[in-house]
Amino acid sequence: MEPENSQLHMSDFNLFFEEGWKHIISTDALDHQLFIAALVAAYGADRWKSLLVLVTAFTIGHSLTLALSVADVFRFSVSWVEFLIPCTIVFTAIYNFIQPDPDPAHVRVSYWIALLFGLIHGMGFANSIRFMLASSQSITVPLLSFNLGLEAGQLVLVAALTLVGWLLHRFAKFPRAGWVWPISALAAIWAANMAWERFPN
Repeated sequence: MEPENSQLHMSDFNLFFEEGWKHIISTDALDHQLFIAALVAAYGADRWKSLLVLVTAFTIGHSLTLALSVADVFRFSVSWVEFLIPCTIVFTAIYNFIQPDPDPAHVRVSYWIALLFGLIHGMGFANSIRFMLASSQSITVPLLSFNLGLEAGQLVLVAALTLVGWLLHRFAKFPRAGWVWPISALAAIWAANMAWERFPN
């Protein structure tokens, strides 16, 4: 590979990695942050294996539709995707009230929820970066680096939420349900308002 092409690929990598990071770690990413918070709220540090599988399922879901959408295999209405994203938050938060401390059967249900709703969030990510890809010669490097940026942001957010939950449980003797319910209630109320504002006309 020629040095100039290598520099172009690295430039694309950095640009799209940062863009993916911002789509999780920024004030404009509240809808995705609330979903991740609701998704992992019931899982403490002692259940890190289940937590890892859960986040991986979400990643597989959004990576799949992100790749297919960016490759123009299909497209969805932006307005409907933006409406459906907060709906996924409301559903996930309500599920936490039904099962604040999931048993193995409900953990498996959570995996499918993460995968399914990851598909919807992937459409939202694709709508955000499609216009940036117009000036790129290939979608491979941008798509890979954007996904890696998303993953890095997700892991930081999950680690932060898990740490706060562990500290509250360990030192403040906060019961796990006492952590799950406020997080879920806040996510549900905020997301319901988002869905109301984004309802397609």
